[in-house]
Amino acid sequence: MTDASAPRGPRPGGLVALSTASVYPESTATGFALAARLGYDAVEVMVGIDPVSQEVDAVRHLSAYHEIPICAVHAPCLLITQRVWGTEPWAKLERSAEMAHEVGADVVVVHPPFRWQRDYARNFVEGIADLERRTGIAFAVENMYPWRASRREMQVYVPGWNPAHHDYANATIDLSHSATSQSDAVEMARALGDRLRHIHMTDGTGSAKDEHLVPGRGSQRCAELLEHLAQRDFRGHIVLEINTRRSGSREARELDLMEALAFVRLNFAAAEDTVLP
Repeated sequence: MTDASAPRGPRPGGLVALSTASVYPESTATGFALAARLGYDAVEVMVGIDPVSQEVDAVRHLSAYHEIPICAVHAPCLLITQRVWGTEPWAKLERSAEMAHEVGADVVVVHPPFRWQRDYARNFVEGIADLERRTGIAFAVENMYPWRASRREMQVYVPGWNPAHHDYANATIDLSHSATSQSDAVEMARALGDRLRHIHMTDGTGSAKDEHLVPGRGSQRCAELLEHLAQRDFRGHIVLEINTRRSGSREARELDLMEALAFVRLNFAAAEDTVLP
């Protein structure tokens, strides 16, 4: 079912997956179909405005039909998904864990609260730890970024945008977010150590815009991060989460997704070749 031309070779100890967000504005179903056909190992489901992404049975059917596993569920914590699965943030995370259990995923990706979500933000770190104990699912808190306009910068996440500064057991690094925050993803990975569970492999130029470029098209140290992961025998997930809205056609979108996958496969293989036995 996979494309025989997809790049092969040494892979991370975990999986190289495709986020269904990478095919937006096409559907969750399209994300599964392209991931399977282009040679990805797994899928991360972005629970979003597509009703299919919100239904456990529908998502499980797509996984079975395309014979591709689901490695992670991204909780609906974007501004655009504030009303998906209701408006109570902790209830959304409970439901995300339930979906993860039902579809065989072991990670839920979650953003830190916005400052105006005061009740949710209160004891957030402790609340995430409690969820992990009760559900057995890793809640990998994602690095975010300050909001910038002109010369002004506003801190909108509580307790902060950098998970390395807080006592989370599991974290996600997103390289578009590290570009926007003008931080070093490799140094963040070193600071997190074994707490780094999940990667959103993408790129950015350092602008105030969250760009989600194909890896290698921005200024981030994407190849160096893959080398670091290979050297530490990373066993988590590497998920391609790129913006293909401006690809212009289905063919161009597929080429972007193939290029992104090839970047991870080839750079990880090259890094493994340099690791001493």
